[in-house]
Amino acid sequence: MKLLKLVPDNTNIDFMRWRNVAVVVSTLLTIGAIAITLWRGLNFGIDFVGGQVVRAEFAQPVHIDDLRARVERLGDGEASIQSLGGEKTYQIRLPKPAGPEAAANQVVSQLRQMIVTQYPGAKVNAGDSVSGKVSEELAANGAMAIALAMLGIAVYIWWRFEWQFGVGALLTLAHDVAMTVGFFSITRLQVDLNVVAAILTIIGYSLNDTVVIYDRVRENLRKYRKMSILPLLNLSLNETLARTVVTSMTVLIALAILMAIGPQVVFGLAIAIFLGVFIGTYSSIYISAPVLVWLGVKPDSFLKSNDGEKVVPRDDGAVV
Repeated sequence: MKLLKLVPDNTNIDFMRWRNVAVVVSTLLTIGAIAITLWRGLNFGIDFVGGQVVRAEFAQPVHIDDLRARVERLGDGEASIQSLGGEKTYQIRLPKPAGPEAAANQVVSQLRQMIVTQYPGAKVNAGDSVSGKVSEELAANGAMAIALAMLGIAVYIWWRFEWQFGVGALLTLAHDVAMTVGFFSITRLQVDLNVVAAILTIIGYSLNDTVVIYDRVRENLRKYRKMSILPLLNLSLNETLARTVVTSMTVLIALAILMAIGPQVVFGLAIAIFLGVFIGTYSSIYISAPVLVWLGVKPDSFLKSNDGEKVVPRDDGAVV
């Protein structure tokens, strides 16, 4: 049986021909995404703005979509419902209404009444309030987790390769995160802990693509010492193109199906990763590779530490 090939063998695409155009467009889009995020802010969910939390135990299994529809018909705002180990126990979170504490108590009473009436035998505990202060700390911790993940990854790449590769990886990750956050600011999709998890996933995926390309670049730097840097980067990108395209396509297909027919509660997670994989695939080619050129990586950049061989670079970066 003939194997399906999404990318032909021995491709010779001149990716670096469009590197300046791609970086200018990417820079403008990134600046725009940051500006829009600062201007409009994000539509934070209950995880970050606080609200009322109750725990309900049902006598019979309850489908989460049915429960969500009944809760949202109360008109108390968009609910966050989480299963606690099965279809009989759920944690329900509702936005905290404006006004005095009595308004929050009324929301909990209304929810409790609906559940015990429409689900005979159900038990609902007393409502707990998630304060704004706790939510602010949660948002700060989420942002700190993302920042530390990016910094740790850049340090690892720096140690594993050279400092130019670490800077390239950090710029690539910053581009991917800024674009994804900007998308959520424009669309006003809710940002909750699932989206934070999605951004951390995007960082890991984008890094994986970047490391694969950087590893091939490093191998070719040692192998083709007489090749100038631009053809060498094109060769490295073409050699890893099949792996990049196949991996991204399979992940995107799975996420597209999840967005189309998956439960609503994971839509934000799925669309964030979908967008991140698409952007990460692009940036691993048109951000991470051109950065090496601008930071002065040449075929002789790492030869001294390997074999001490004396080399003479030409003006175009090739070693003779």
